[in-house]
Amino acid sequence: MSAGAYDITCEQGATFNRTLTVKDSNGVVRDLSTYTARMHVRRTTSSASTFLELTTENGRLSVNSSGEIALSISATDTALLTDGGVYDLEIIDTSSNVERVVEGFFIVDLEVTR
Repeated sequence: MSAGAYDITCEQGATFNRTLTVKDSNGVVRDLSTYTARMHVRRTTSSASTFLELTTENGRLSVNSSGEIALSISATDTALLTDGGVYDLEIIDTSSNVERVVEGFFIVDLEVTR
């Protein structure tokens, strides 16, 4: 199944929380309780380095049996963001099979109050 397209807007200096639900091609929620997940944000798809990384290992992503992937970035970390880019989010099963579930632009809405 192809990755969905979804642009994310993140407010600089604010706590960021977003929950995405993964469903199969029939619209049935997928049980992700045995999966891990990872997401990279880069300036462009060809950029060698990431400026933001979310993983289940670093605690910025969590997955559950209800098909939900919760994204979380602290206000301290979003305050360091000065520009947006592109991202994709992948899930990995216990056999190390990787599936890209969503991709898009990562937009940073710059903060005025600092």
